[in-house]
Amino acid sequence: MSVALGVAWLAVATSVPLVDDAGVSHRFSAPPARIVTLAPHLTELLFAAGAGATLVGRDAWSDQPPAARAAVDVGDAFRVDLERLAALRPDAVLAWGGGTPEATLARIRALGVPLLVLEPRTLDDPARHLELLGALTGHAASAARAAAEYRAALAALRLRYADARPVRAFYQVNEQPLYTVNGRAPLGQLIALCGGVNPFAGLPVLAPVVSEEAVIAADPEVVLTADGEGGSVASLRARWARWPALAATRRDAFVALDAGLVTRPGPRLPAAALALCTALDRVR
Repeated sequence: MSVALGVAWLAVATSVPLVDDAGVSHRFSAPPARIVTLAPHLTELLFAAGAGATLVGRDAWSDQPPAARAAVDVGDAFRVDLERLAALRPDAVLAWGGGTPEATLARIRALGVPLLVLEPRTLDDPARHLELLGALTGHAASAARAAAEYRAALAALRLRYADARPVRAFYQVNEQPLYTVNGRAPLGQLIALCGGVNPFAGLPVLAPVVSEEAVIAADPEVVLTADGEGGSVASLRARWARWPALAATRRDAFVALDAGLVTRPGPRLPAAALALCTALDRVR
């Protein structure tokens, strides 16, 4: 960071606090030089904002971009190694609102480390988070470019699929119990963007448990999952092909999407949307 940019950042930082998605205001006297991330999409966002060099620690599942693997593994959201995290002397920790347990957040706060909670609620939030991380780290210009590219890619897909033929789509998060997503979950929003009709969109819980009978009654034209998490094409076919009258079975429309794309609400979400839309296109 140049001296002029550093002075400009300091003037802003001392006058305007950064407010995270938990409503907590943060003031920094200098851009954090040592950051720990506790979710893969947060790691990807930090790099996409242009601040990857600040990453010193990350959760066990952060594998993108490949450079992230050089950072110290501090465990996953449920088993954070607090001693290892504290030894890294981070200037800030980024946590996933709605994904990192409150008990974990409380233990990190007890260390006295600034903890920023980012909670993606809509498909547009990753762009906002890019801008927030740019402001936090002094990389506002590169973060703004990444946010603009993200918004443009998502807008193009929304326009492309605005009039697409609706496709009844069931998303299987887990086999047993049988979890799916509602319309407010990021995956539910992706389905809607692509012209998919989620029969469980109106349920109040983001990831509700449903019965096989309810899925059969909904008669989805395609059954989707994330490869390695909710199953595979083979496991979907083995389970749902027992009902030959099911529309998805008649079409052999079972799709396993890349879990590294569709389950991470980060900068690659437009690519996840394109993959999901393409899967629905095959059914149309």
